[in-house]
Amino acid sequence: MNELMNWQITGLVAVAAVVLGYLLGSIPFGLILTRMAGLGDIRSIGSGNIGATNVLRTGNKKLAAATLLLDAFKATAAALAGYYIAGPEAGLLAGFAAFLGHLFPVWLGFKGGKGVATYIGVLLGVAPLWVLVFAAVWLAVAFISKYSSLSALVAMLVIPVALWIVGEEKIALIMAIMTVVSWWRHETNIRRLLAGTEGKIGQKG
Repeated sequence: MNELMNWQITGLVAVAAVVLGYLLGSIPFGLILTRMAGLGDIRSIGSGNIGATNVLRTGNKKLAAATLLLDAFKATAAALAGYYIAGPEAGLLAGFAAFLGHLFPVWLGFKGGKGVATYIGVLLGVAPLWVLVFAAVWLAVAFISKYSSLSALVAMLVIPVALWIVGEEKIALIMAIMTVVSWWRHETNIRRLLAGTEGKIGQKG
């Protein structure tokens, strides 16, 4: 009987972590900030994405930076909340749910961002030192290729592999799933990279 109750409590905690994470992750900061700044609906310009890269297309670098930070920190907040409420596994679940909430927000018809900032935010919440590894890989690839999208794609590929190698299997598995989903969301960027038409860092027009 006690074992059954423990399983039920564990199940309720997992559900609560997922719901909390998803709701935090689904806050569309890019859309909110651009509307507050009087720039209209961010979904009507550029890629139609709600993330920082598309916000940058408005020409407002401060808003883009704010969007990047808020999109990252909402996932970090979800992961930390889950951790302090019910432990590391709940934190990992909440962070993962925040990532999904950002990509598929119910308020916007499940059409959200591509997840790079939120990916970093989850990593910051569950394995903070690994954000430095992500940043190092991103900077190295960016320096060589001048492609921001390629840098993010490579960094997201390296992180779960490296985590697995050092024995962080649970975190590696969740980050690997996030990598696959984010790569799928970057399909158009990947097509442009293969075609040689993807915009480079600092490139205008």
